[in-house]
Amino acid sequence: MNNNLFESFNSGTLKNPGRSVEFADIPWSRHPTFEGVELKHIVTSKETGGKFSYHLVRIAPNKSIRNHIHETQLETHEVIAGSGICINNGEKIGYEVGTISIMPAGIPHEVNAGTDGLYLFAKFIPALC
Repeated sequence: MNNNLFESFNSGTLKNPGRSVEFADIPWSRHPTFEGVELKHIVTSKETGGKFSYHLVRIAPNKSIRNHIHETQLETHEVIAGSGICINNGEKIGYEVGTISIMPAGIPHEVNAGTDGLYLFAKFIPALC
């Protein structure tokens, strides 16, 4: 796994006019449903008026975000480290560094981390939280 790439995101910075947020200052949160999954909420609904949200996602080795649907959100994944498999609307997609996948609202999907874990940059439109 390319830990250096993940660490560059984990210690990155959100830069906007008049505002800068260090990712290192944002705590990891355990996913409320899926064991071995943690989230770092980079941009939240509160900050965007519900329009979108951005999250770093860390999935432990051999753990999963099991099959689920977001009824109202489009979700994108950008793989930044590790590897795994996404099942997007019934189709298996290999996740490796540089892969981007899009799940429109109402589409079932799941993500399964490989033996080295999986690190994603996930975006939701409208915001997830």
